[in-house]
Amino acid sequence: MLVGALVMGVLSALPLISAGNLCCCLWILGGGAAAAYVLQQGQSHPITPADGAFVGFLSGLGGAVVYLIVALPVDIFIGPMEREMMRRMVENMAGAEGFRSYADRADVMAAPLRAGLGFVMFLFLGAIFSTIGGLLGALMFKKAAPPPSA
Repeated sequence: MLVGALVMGVLSALPLISAGNLCCCLWILGGGAAAAYVLQQGQSHPITPADGAFVGFLSGLGGAVVYLIVALPVDIFIGPMEREMMRRMVENMAGAEGFRSYADRADVMAAPLRAGLGFVMFLFLGAIFSTIGGLLGALMFKKAAPPPSA
């Protein structure tokens, strides 16, 4: 579960890499599948799809917490650069007064708000899509049943 949570949370919180979630929640599904893989490797018998779904669900919940822990400092450090970039873009735009007023209101408190809203979003999306990823991972990484002992 921890591996899946780390995969989902860290990859979803990094600025450019997080775009992978735009492709069918790739990192969230991958986190659930990674959790199912790790669970299967620790078992001598094949895991059931329900086991994979459950560990994927737990991975999704843990991934949301990891996302919050990683996204908040990243937003705080990257935020000033984003604001400066936005300020320069707005200066070069003509006739975008509404956008300029929006850009002027962006402040330091936006980072915790963005991270908090992202946490809630990833809590719900992570619970759903990492469960699906865990289910798929259980089916993909299923070990062959051990031969019956005589």
